[in-house]
Amino acid sequence: LQILVGEPTGGAERFFVKLAIALQQKGIDQSIAILEDKNRALELRQAGCHVEEFKFGRGLTDLLERRRLQKLTNAYAPTLALAWMNRAARRMPSGPFTKVARIGGYYRAKNYSKCDWIIANSPDLVRHIVEDGWPQSHAEMISNFGELAPAPSVTKQSLGVPQNARLLLALGRLHPSKGFDVIIDAMSSLSNDVHLSIAGSGESELELRTRVSALGLDDRVHFLGWRNDQSALLQVCDICIVPSRHEPLSNVVVEAWSESVPVIASKSEGPSWLINSGENGLLVDIDDSVALAESIQTTLGNRQHLERLAAGGHRTWQKNFSRDAIVEQYVSFFKQISTK
Repeated sequence: LQILVGEPTGGAERFFVKLAIALQQKGIDQSIAILEDKNRALELRQAGCHVEEFKFGRGLTDLLERRRLQKLTNAYAPTLALAWMNRAARRMPSGPFTKVARIGGYYRAKNYSKCDWIIANSPDLVRHIVEDGWPQSHAEMISNFGELAPAPSVTKQSLGVPQNARLLLALGRLHPSKGFDVIIDAMSSLSNDVHLSIAGSGESELELRTRVSALGLDDRVHFLGWRNDQSALLQVCDICIVPSRHEPLSNVVVEAWSESVPVIASKSEGPSWLINSGENGLLVDIDDSVALAESIQTTLGNRQHLERLAAGGHRTWQKNFSRDAIVEQYVSFFKQISTK
């Protein structure tokens, strides 16, 4: 049983769908309970997953939906339930099965009191949750895989970018923690043939657009909104930029690697673990727009360096972060801890 009470958009939610579909294709018997979302439900059902939608929220409605989830669970009789993040973990149904929470952020251990195990997607998250009181013996680290669903190709022109421009791509929720303001500031130091596309949505959008206008970058910085064609966007860019102030893992790094796209990232938690700077990507200090601009300009000016970083990232992905490697870790772990 998998449970997600997540937002319509977001990296964790996107990976939930990717893993659910991968497990389905692996032949794992699963039932999926999600917060009502017709697009997510359709994508999962088209992959052959059994999906039930719920109106989780507050008050009586939430109570009734929890009872419905418990009834579904009793009928399905899982050997294991996997709850994604806090809101799902708090709604974990009862029963004689192994209860697991999957986390991708720096949350409090007390949120998972209904669970037996925690899966974290980076070593630093394991460290955090153990330091917050979770038993080390029941914390497992399994990262994310990077494969993206194929998408119709796009052109630079379709993104509002001149065909001969060098294109930087940043993806994710528009939130202060993601540091999109840092790459915008860096753009003011880069040559006029360098453009930036930002694919994402969130509460910082107006602030970021205002910053772009104040710097006179409206013709070189392009807001694409939330996109579901990440593979197509990555294929048309020159460098993927991950300027986050805080990033427990960074799906974007491993997704860029899977598409053989070079990555320049800040030294936030996840990228610092993933990237060996100079071999499979480049790291710059957090909030250092000058260093970021210098790294971008130098890398764009050296085709061999670009190709070397792209190849190094792709090798890292193939070895440690491919779909087959990560799904096998999940299946092996589930077999190890599931009730019989």
